[in-house]
Amino acid sequence: MTDKHNKDLILTIDNGTQSVRALLFNLSGELVAKSRLELEPYFSTQPGWAEQEADYFWQMLGQCCQALWQQAEVIKQGYQQRVMAVTVTTQRGTVVNLDGQGKPLRPAILWLDQRLCQQNKAMPWYWRLAFAVLGQSKVIDYFRRKAQANWLAQNEPKVWQNTNKFLLLSGFFTHRLTGQYKDSVGSIVGYLPFDYKKQAWASDWDWKWQALPIKRTMLPSLVKPGELLGEITEQAAQHTGICVGTQLIASASDKACEVLGSGCIEPDTASLSYGTTATINTNNASYVEPQAFIPPYPSAMPDHFNSEVMIYRGFWMVNWFKQEFGQNEIEQGRALGVSPESLFDQLVAQVPPGSMGLMLQPYWSPGLKNLEAKGAILGFGDVHTRAHIYRSILEGLAYALREGKESLAKRQKCKITRLIVSGGGSQSDAALQLTADIFNLPAHRPHTYETSGLGAAINVAVGCGHYPSYAQAVEHMTRIEQSFLPNQANVQLYNKLYQQVYRKMYKQLKPIYQDIKKITGYPE
Repeated sequence: MTDKHNKDLILTIDNGTQSVRALLFNLSGELVAKSRLELEPYFSTQPGWAEQEADYFWQMLGQCCQALWQQAEVIKQGYQQRVMAVTVTTQRGTVVNLDGQGKPLRPAILWLDQRLCQQNKAMPWYWRLAFAVLGQSKVIDYFRRKAQANWLAQNEPKVWQNTNKFLLLSGFFTHRLTGQYKDSVGSIVGYLPFDYKKQAWASDWDWKWQALPIKRTMLPSLVKPGELLGEITEQAAQHTGICVGTQLIASASDKACEVLGSGCIEPDTASLSYGTTATINTNNASYVEPQAFIPPYPSAMPDHFNSEVMIYRGFWMVNWFKQEFGQNEIEQGRALGVSPESLFDQLVAQVPPGSMGLMLQPYWSPGLKNLEAKGAILGFGDVHTRAHIYRSILEGLAYALREGKESLAKRQKCKITRLIVSGGGSQSDAALQLTADIFNLPAHRPHTYETSGLGAAINVAVGCGHYPSYAQAVEHMTRIEQSFLPNQANVQLYNKLYQQVYRKMYKQLKPIYQDIKKITGYPE
């Protein structure tokens, strides 16, 4: 048996949208071993639906861990026995219905799912009046129509009647690993009766209990990031290869962990994520709404908040470009043994900053505050090629995130002076350089691409007492690998395009988007 003092590694399981990773970190924040499996993100039996079997996620999690223990270096160094604790971070907002025996009743509905239910029965008059006075009736109606629980109660009443527990994917994994119905406060993001200000399930008089068919008994009990969720059961140990009795420590959702793992713990440092959803996040000790009536999400730091501006389908647009226009790079990359994205960087280099006037607005999926939004590309001329389109996608995302930065700085009454960029798109030098130019701030790349996994590991390091505070853990476990400084000639050009063109696009196109929606019914 390995003695307790030799237990110096943290296992983070990171179940994202595209892949599941088993990551071993040491207490200096170095990734010492990694196993990764591609996921079939979802299947779709109806247009706009996105579902996946919860048991598929569990099977892949087990396979991913077992593949890690079989690596030659992991065996040689005895890493499996050196794991002090394990933690799980997952995609947000994916829900699982379990019966009384803890078995899934139907496939999980993913956060990507676009279904909407019919208008529910009217809320009590006093709530309707309150929402009308606040000008929030449309947002509340959208919340109710988008809530998976309402769709299930309407369309699959038998499933809903038999639902004993209604969990997020993080809570489902906690139950499979420990037998406990528990979840981390830091993972609760979704259409649930949650009080974001108090970071607890909503009080009995909260409007969300009227808006949703969820009963309190259907929800897991909550613990703070860094606290104990339970211990690995014998059954889970056989499935994953993690030693029986290993502690499962609460971390947070993948985005919240990404903010922490990037070292963004003060409001003057923004975490930019070029992921499937592009986001800009700041970490605050106080409750700062990123937009009026949109709550900040729980941070991976206990009792803190992440104020977040989201661009839905953010870096997904790069994948869209790759599928639609990038066959040449996909084949070339295969032949050269490099990623197509690295070849796209060469495309960006062929095009001057500003893409010769091609301007893209990246609202390819509507958000809560712009329900009629669509994407737009303006300024086409005969000089433009697919390289210009690609660069304009990157620039459009950076413009949208800069707008988010300005809004966050105003609302939190604190200037943002540093940018730390993570997510798949952070691997592109071209994307980081144009980000620095558009924001007129240095853009920093962290020492590891696995910032979400590292943030979760920081929760374990502090929770298990290896560091007395999150500030100390971040100081020892995160660092900057590369910095991109703004080019002042580019800054001036981008500033003019941003102020004089980009900022006006949505306002001027909004009535046209509304007409398109009326005529075609898209987006719903």
